[in-house]
Order: sequence, then structure tokens, then C-alpha cells
Amino acid sequence: QVQLVESGGGLVQPGGSLRLSCAASGRISSNNAMAWFRQAPGTERDFVAAIRWSGGEVVYADSVKGRFTISRDHVKNTLYLHMNTLKPEDTATYYCALRSRGGLRVGAIEYDFWGQGTQVTVSS
Repeated sequence: QVQLVESGGGLVQPGGSLRLSCAASGRISSNNAMAWFRQAPGTERDFVAAIRWSGGEVVYADSVKGRFTISRDHVKNTLYLHMNTLKPEDTATYYCALRSRGGLRVGAIEYDFWGQGTQVTVSS
């Protein structure tokens, strides 16, 4: 069993930056994938970015490509999302997720474990 705990959300002005963290307890295998999703009120949970735990393979949603960077720290067992040039449309609850099977996927249904979410609000 894996538990995921997100942190780092908050209120930021347009154009600003935030770094989200997701601390994982439990064993993560090198072929597992971890991802960030986000959900605004009244909308579906949308894919943001994913990374293979062994590193080297990442995928981003077009809406965040060039602005967000996903990374992980094996020693700390932590996933990160570095968000730059934030826009009001980035406002959402951000969730980290773990896929316990192989392969990177962009669908929320493909992920087996989820954190509780952290709120990001981009507003002046």
C-alpha cells in the first residue's frame, strides 16, 4: 500500500511560480509511473504531467508544456511539480497519483493511488 501526501499549494499572482511536493510512503518500483492531475470545480480531473519513477521518460499536457516541470527524488521518495508563468486558468486542486503497473498513461483511471490534493489559486 502506498500513501501520497501533497503540499506546496497556495495563492500566487499571475506570472508567479510554485513548487508542489508529493511525499510517498511505501515502496515505489522503478517501472512505476507517478503523475500530477488537476481539477477545477465542476470539471473533470485533467492530466498535467507524468514521469516514470526510474527517470528519463516524462509526458506533459499541452496546456502546461514549457511552463511546468515534473521531477522526482528517489532518496526522499518525493514527486515534485515546478510551476512557472502561472495563469488564472491553472487554478485548481492538484493531485498526485501513482500507477503501480508499467507504462506512462494520461488517463486518471489508469492510476491506482491518489493523494488528498492541494489547492493552487492564481489570482491578482
